[in-house]
Amino acid sequence: MTDAFRIDVPHTDGALAVIALSGEFDVATASAARSRALELIAAGHPDLIADLSGVTFCDSSGLGALVGIWRCAKDADGSLTLAAIPDRLGRLLSVTGMDTFLPAHPSAEAALTARQGNHTTA
Repeated sequence: MTDAFRIDVPHTDGALAVIALSGEFDVATASAARSRALELIAAGHPDLIADLSGVTFCDSSGLGALVGIWRCAKDADGSLTLAAIPDRLGRLLSVTGMDTFLPAHPSAEAALTARQGNHTTA
C-alpha cells in the first residue's frame, strides 16, 4: 500500500513560496517534487519553504531531491527552509547531517513568519 503523493503550492508572495508535499517521497516521486520546486524558483520564487507535514515516508531519493532543491535555490540567491518535519524524516536529516544546513520550523506558518521577518536567512 502506498500513500498517493501530492504537491501543492498553498502560498506565494514575492520571492517566497511554500511547496507542500504529502504521501511517499521516494524514488517514484522525488523527481516530480524537484521539478515543481525548480519551476517555482524559475518563476521568481527562490526562497522556498517545504512543508513536509504530510510526508508519510522518505527514502534516499527524497533526501537527494531536498539537497538538489537546496542547491538550486542557493544558485538563484534563495534558500530552502523545511517545515513540519515528521519524526522519522527528522532523524534521517540528523544522521545525514542535512539538519546543519537546512533550517527547520515546527510548522509552515512558523516558517512563513520567520521568513517574512528575516529576508536574509541561510
